[in-house]
Amino acid sequence: MEYILIIISAILVNNVVFAQFLGICPFLGVSNKVSTSMGMGAAVVFVITIAAVVAYLLQYYVLVPLGIQYMQTIVFILVIAALVQMVEIVLKKVSPALYQALGIFLPLITTNCAVLGVAILLVQKQYSLLQSVTFAFSTAIGFALALVIFAGLRERLDLDDVPRAFRGTPIALITAGILAMAFMGFSGLV
Repeated sequence: MEYILIIISAILVNNVVFAQFLGICPFLGVSNKVSTSMGMGAAVVFVITIAAVVAYLLQYYVLVPLGIQYMQTIVFILVIAALVQMVEIVLKKVSPALYQALGIFLPLITTNCAVLGVAILLVQKQYSLLQSVTFAFSTAIGFALALVIFAGLRERLDLDDVPRAFRGTPIALITAGILAMAFMGFSGLV
């Protein structure tokens, strides 16, 4: 039951984008097309999940035993940067079209505060390794869900007759705000 609560909470109640407002740059930048947002979502799911495992292991088997927990942020950033480089190399080989579509936003996963935030949160919450992986994967799924929903709405808005003053970024920000309020409705679940 505890793991189900972690999953529901991370995906819906405490959605990293709509409740914690982390990862807004890629959320706004890559959400023009559903296909691109799905690719970015998959990359972020991979990076966050693997980063959580590595961050947990480094925290409890290197940083704490050596008494250098103050190095946590720097170590986590280095781990995330290495993982993003790996994803970038793989995407360039496997799916050049997706690699091109993600453009500058792929390397920006390194500085995506959602990725670092998850690594730090799982240490702060003192989760076990399995709880950490569950939390990280669920949070990443919540991020991907936010991207895909928002991209679908943006594609739909491009087809609608939006007043000239609201076209582009203004309607995107209004839509993001409404989505955030809608996700607040899930806060009564957990």
